Amino acid sequence: MYDIEADIQSGTEAVDAIVLGAGISGLVSASILLNQGYQRVLIVDEYDHVGGNHIDVQIGEYTFDIGSFIFQDDSPLLRHLPELLPLYCRVNPTWGRLNPQGRVTRYPISIKDDLIASGILECLRILSSVVFARIFRRKLRNARDFAQFWIGARLLHRSGLEHYMERFYGLAPDRIDLSFAEKRMRWIRERASIRQFWSFFRWPKVGSPVIRNRQLARPREGFAYLYQDAVQRLEQNGAEFFLGATLRSLFKRANSLVLTAGERRIRAERVISTIPLDRCLALCGLNEEHNLETVTLMSLFFSFDGNRGFSDSILYNFSHSGSWKRLTVYSDFYGRANGREFFAVEVNADHVAGSIERAAQQFREHIAANSLFAGDLCLEGSRTLANAYPIYTKNAEQRSTKAIEALRSFGVQTIGRQGAFDYQPTAQVTTLKVERALSRG
Repeated sequence: MYDIEADIQSGTEAVDAIVLGAGISGLVSASILLNQGYQRVLIVDEYDHVGGNHIDVQIGEYTFDIGSFIFQDDSPLLRHLPELLPLYCRVNPTWGRLNPQGRVTRYPISIKDDLIASGILECLRILSSVVFARIFRRKLRNARDFAQFWIGARLLHRSGLEHYMERFYGLAPDRIDLSFAEKRMRWIRERASIRQFWSFFRWPKVGSPVIRNRQLARPREGFAYLYQDAVQRLEQNGAEFFLGATLRSLFKRANSLVLTAGERRIRAERVISTIPLDRCLALCGLNEEHNLETVTLMSLFFSFDGNRGFSDSILYNFSHSGSWKRLTVYSDFYGRANGREFFAVEVNADHVAGSIERAAQQFREHIAANSLFAGDLCLEGSRTLANAYPIYTKNAEQRSTKAIEALRSFGVQTIGRQGAFDYQPTAQVTTLKVERALSRG
């Protein structure tokens, strides 16, 4: 039986549950635990803010994000944090891509520009490549094999998808795990179907209008402003936030776990972790080597005045050159500042040896070669973020599963993009996965 007197003498506090990480996974976890009857839930984060990697950077009149975040008004996240909805900024984003031919076109694949515009001879070559892959490339081992099987090696190269995969995941496609490709690149298979191809040529059906969800972005004031009311309500319901706290150790004591964070010692019978797996393993003293790599994301913040050369709010780099992978024009959502447009450019830090100067110079050279951003382009600042999202090397899923099981045996349940080493593209996906995980708890 647990010794309460020992707790009092050692200054150990007691709560019902501890959540490591105050990102989307942590906030939703806290909401669910409170709804399940937990009276005191402590949310601890080494960041000094709520929202995890939802980070904005204000530079003068400009506000940038680290990444590109679009939300939807039908997201299950709003079941847990309904205060967010009236604060979101309604937007109408469009997504484009710069293809290897130097044209800004539809994202992720354009039948018109990638197939029809290539000419009859090239179309026949692409078709032959697909047929060859379906017959002779049936043994799939990695992401490149997966993509080649569905769209053929020739279209994979011509569309620029192969190079984008490397920019995004930080690895050559033949080093990206097949299981990840099958789960996270399902859209390739869907768009490669005969039905999808045929739908491009059909007249649209006449009938009731399609009801779509509304696209939303964080308010101009930033993520702290967005989350403040939700945090206040969670606190009123029994949550406590301990931010900017250095996590020191997590150890077992009887049927409980004791967390040392900052100068505090906190005991709980249940611990949910949404922080990176390797960080949690070290916290628990489980010094197992799982070699789970993550992307370090570099964001470059620019302001601009002139002709940018495209109209899309979000532009992906599918060309055969250039280290940047995506840019988001925030002035399309919030209006110009100081009479100038402003946007952020994302770069995998490993591709530029972690150099801001190198990343910015390569971006300038690449857009000049493709006739984009003709005018006054000014680098306003930058930010580098570690552990942005997982890198799926060979057998990473098996290695992450082993790490998760080790933590589960220790008494820690791990969930979320970081905690489960699971790339989750939207807050909607994250929320659903947290709900599913904790409903079993």
